[in-house]
Amino acid sequence: MVEQVERLAGDYEVHVYSNWVEDVDLRSIVWHRVPALPGPHLFGYCWWFLANHMLRWWDRQFRGLRFDITYSPGINCLDANIVAVHIVFAEFERLAREELRLKNAPLRCWPRLIHRKIYYRLVVALEGRVYTKPGLTIVCVASQVAREISLHCQRERDVYVIYNAVDHRVFNPHARLARREAARRELGLLDEELVLLLVGNDWKKKGLHWLLKAVADLRHLALKVLIVGRDDRGPYEPVIREMEIDQQVRFLEPSSDILKFYAASDAYVGPSLHDSFAFPPLEAMACGLPVITSSRNGGAEIISHGTDGFVLADPADISQLTRLIKCLYDDQDLRKRLGENAAKTARQYTWDRNAQQLHTIIEEVLGARPGVDRSPRSARC
Repeated sequence: MVEQVERLAGDYEVHVYSNWVEDVDLRSIVWHRVPALPGPHLFGYCWWFLANHMLRWWDRQFRGLRFDITYSPGINCLDANIVAVHIVFAEFERLAREELRLKNAPLRCWPRLIHRKIYYRLVVALEGRVYTKPGLTIVCVASQVAREISLHCQRERDVYVIYNAVDHRVFNPHARLARREAARRELGLLDEELVLLLVGNDWKKKGLHWLLKAVADLRHLALKVLIVGRDDRGPYEPVIREMEIDQQVRFLEPSSDILKFYAASDAYVGPSLHDSFAFPPLEAMACGLPVITSSRNGGAEIISHGTDGFVLADPADISQLTRLIKCLYDDQDLRKRLGENAAKTARQYTWDRNAQQLHTIIEEVLGARPGVDRSPRSARC
């Protein structure tokens, strides 16, 4: 959103309603602070939903603000003209249904599970109302998300795809290679070790279990796996010990300096069970790293299998995942070729391009609205 807002502010008068802003030049936008409510996420979300609506109503009624377009990243209001969809909760809830069953969890986990069940059902109900609204334009981060919208909301009209992008000033092969030696030394990695990286939370969804099984099949090789994120290690640590790969697997806390993890690694492996469009594989590609992901990650749509990365048809196919990791281990030239091609592919996905595609959609929506003044900087978002 920050990347998009910065670029849209050059053509539109942009008003942002949010609890807070970070990394945005407030000289280029008008920020309206919506007070946050402390407490459980469900209560905070319900308050936010009501509060931003009331604040915008107040500004229309008493400050004379008239907005030509309301753009919402996800389900934040009922009156949006354009909604950017990063996740379809109806599909997410379907996939998480077994995890949410109270009978499958100890009693101490019930309050958290009940909270999640109520929250998911609320958002799914709002999706059913908002995403089916006539006249709404939907922007999805991948075709996979568009298919989920079609499946759960029976909607195919006015649905567009704009892929995520990456900041190439930060993530590029030159920056990664310049920091490689220092990053590996800081993390205590040996020169002869092939280092695999997985970044993100919700490790079950990221396919960590399947990655660990593949590494166990290759335990005789000089492999290291770096898992960067915040999740419960409890379910994985006994499995890691049982597989006898505790010396090969390291859990690391996230850092604002994410580049050091890419710099220290030789390949990114994320056999996602479900991701709308995971950012880390694209960042890894931009850094010139070979990537293994799954077809259930919407980001796999920009990868050509065998040319600029590998795409698993089934993230649970351990034999294929093991074979692909072994190929990368054995063939340095393959790693180099895939990494170079990955960087070329990633360079197509810039925030300038992303914002320009969104700009085109905004203009189409404005053009279809009667009575909108299309003089320069007249449109407000």
